[in-house]
Amino acid sequence: MRDKIGGMTDTWAGNRNPLSFEAVIVPHRSLSRRGLYVVIGFISALSALISFLCWRLGAWPVVGFNGAEIGFALLALNWHAASARRASEVLLLGEDGLRVVRAGAGGRREETVLPVGWLRVVLEERRGRVPALLVLAQGARLEVGAALGEEEKRSLAAALADAIERLRHPVFDNPQLRD
Repeated sequence: MRDKIGGMTDTWAGNRNPLSFEAVIVPHRSLSRRGLYVVIGFISALSALISFLCWRLGAWPVVGFNGAEIGFALLALNWHAASARRASEVLLLGEDGLRVVRAGAGGRREETVLPVGWLRVVLEERRGRVPALLVLAQGARLEVGAALGEEEKRSLAAALADAIERLRHPVFDNPQLRD
């Protein structure tokens, strides 16, 4: 298993129990860095053309508003691209519990460990919105996979619930007991 976040491998630090389940969740962003620059260039050129035409027609106050509008649009595009680089979530399930590692802004990491004995996976339906994928354990309630769509959340919920079930009820294959 490859190293995913900050030195994590198939065993936890100081723990020799292998992982039963691993999921890496990153938000989907279809626009690459080059594509972002192309969009910014196109918006800037179009804005400059509109500003020039308005200035030539004598509507010079439009130029200031258009400049402010393009500034806000560029700021929003940059913020969107930066949030895609920062956000990630890793779910690691082992015999010791479910470890949820979230990477945040500025390299900040947040880890939560929930015991496997009381662990439940719940897909909470919300009217008109994508359902919330919750992991519950002894009064703890943690939403995971917030960046996923409905289909991906349902698939993750089923896979995680199946991995928890397999971890709680392992099937041992003893060759001596075979017929």
